[in-house]
Amino acid sequence: MQAIYDLVIRAGRVVCPATGFDSASSVAIRGDRIVAVGREIDGSGRQQLDDPTAILLPGLIDLHAHPAKSGSIFSVDPDRHLLARGTTTVLSQGDAGASNLETYIRETIEQSQTQIVLAINLSSAGEAGPGGCFERLELVDVAACVAAIERFRSHIWGIAVNVSHHCCGQTDSREVFRRGLLVAEQTELPLLYGMRRPDDWPLEQQLRELRPGDVVTYCYRRTPHCIVQDGQVLDCVREARERGILFDVGHGRGSFDFNTAEAALRDGFAPDTISTDLQRGHVGQIPIHDLPLVMSKLRAVGMLERDIFQAVTSRPAQILGRDQEIGSLRVGSRADLVLLRWNEQSEPLVDVHGNVRSGRRWEAIATIRAGQLIAMECS
Repeated sequence: MQAIYDLVIRAGRVVCPATGFDSASSVAIRGDRIVAVGREIDGSGRQQLDDPTAILLPGLIDLHAHPAKSGSIFSVDPDRHLLARGTTTVLSQGDAGASNLETYIRETIEQSQTQIVLAINLSSAGEAGPGGCFERLELVDVAACVAAIERFRSHIWGIAVNVSHHCCGQTDSREVFRRGLLVAEQTELPLLYGMRRPDDWPLEQQLRELRPGDVVTYCYRRTPHCIVQDGQVLDCVREARERGILFDVGHGRGSFDFNTAEAALRDGFAPDTISTDLQRGHVGQIPIHDLPLVMSKLRAVGMLERDIFQAVTSRPAQILGRDQEIGSLRVGSRADLVLLRWNEQSEPLVDVHGNVRSGRRWEAIATIRAGQLIAMECS
């Protein structure tokens, strides 16, 4: 008797960066698990998707965005703006701190279909605003942050510490960082780190303070801190990577430059992860700011397709410590998947400075989260 599945998806390419699988194939799902992958799958599904023009990947993982239903000045609805666009797991960059973490968990994490993991803000107020989150040093409370992490550790991956002028104002950025490092050491968690401009604090000194497993975001920014000089990646940046420091794109509204990305890629420095820094200010932009769009921008400047797919699936899953559950199409993994289609006729791609590249891009046409079909033909 042929097996009956809840959902069978057939695509022109089924790609699993974690295993190296890349072939016209099918994936069968029962409940919230992947139960079969192969060219020929015996049995049928109660639901079936068949698209020979599409690429089927593990659900995308965005390592830096701002999912929140309340309490954050940067908030976007995670199910509407992330899950419907192919992202099944997202790391919140500091949207909640010690004083509003319980509310964030109750209102955002527990009320969303999207899987949300938190880089807790070192400021107890999170991104509640107004002003930068570290402008009031008394809110940078080590004991409160540690206590919140210990209470809600299952929801927390690490600590968000952005020492930019926007976040710190007149506060001493080195003191903010020192306190962040204390929390990280006491809880044995990594940092998601936003750099200070080098004329205030040399980049080499900042990177030297980071530890293996810490993640530097905004890695392809042009100003005020840039990892490229005279067409080459700075020695201190390469040395940091050799020590185990990780580098994330964090596109954002002011943090992605085509020329920087091209120079870094030519010099052999691809990002570990690709992320959107999706926030309220992106809502309504055309084309829609999502992870497939940022992936397309990296492809336009020369990043290899296999490295792009890895940087939004298996690599962030590994960094989050969840690679046994998400980020792959292995049998037994959770059935988080995305169908992508390549659009040859889309609008030009533009970086934050107005520089333009080819408009061809990937678009999410279906998202599957824990075995449930969430969205079809996103626009």
